[in-house]
Order: sequence, then structure tokens, then C-alpha cells
Amino acid sequence: MEVLYAADGLTAVEVRERMPDPPGYSAVRALLRILEDKGHVRHEERGPRYVYSPVVSRVKARRSALKALVHTFFDGSPEQAVAALIDESRSKLGPAELSRLAELIAQAQKEGR
Repeated sequence: MEVLYAADGLTAVEVRERMPDPPGYSAVRALLRILEDKGHVRHEERGPRYVYSPVVSRVKARRSALKALVHTFFDGSPEQAVAALIDESRSKLGPAELSRLAELIAQAQKEGR
């Protein structure tokens, strides 16, 4: 999906060319077909080629993927997911980022009451 978001419509060949360590062409086609069946991607015919583009906005796709990730790997617990992210990113988080996270938590506490 990231490859498709970065361009304005791509063929399966172009998607494969832009992927790091790409699978075979057939696998890319199969993946695009699955994404299309799930409603994430659409295609239009341009001559003999199918040109694929995202249907779902990046924000919506990000939220959907995050929801699935939290459900699958963190037993549906946002708290466990955030704790894991902070633990993994501890050395990369600067004072400004930590402050912003604290603000978001404070805002969520305020709105939750």
C-alpha cells in the first residue's frame, strides 16, 4: 500500500519495481487482487494493463491496520501497545515528543471523564 500511496496509479510491474526485496510478479498480482477484493485498491484498464490505485485514504488505512495490530498482538489493549512502542522507541524519543505524548494522555484523561 505504501508504494501505491506514493504514486498516482501503478501497474503490477511498477509496484514490484518499487518494493524493497520484492516477491515474484505473480505474488504481487495476487496481493493486488486480494487488496482489491478487500476494497483497499481499485484498478482501471489502460490499454492491456491494469493500473492500481488506493481507494482507502492513508489515514483510514493506518487506523484499520493499527486496530488489527492492537487486536492481534496486544489482546486488544491500547495500553499494552503504547507501552511496547515507548519501550522500543525509548532512545529515539526526545523531550518534545515525550511532552507531546504526555499532553495526549492528559487530554484523553480529561475527555474520558
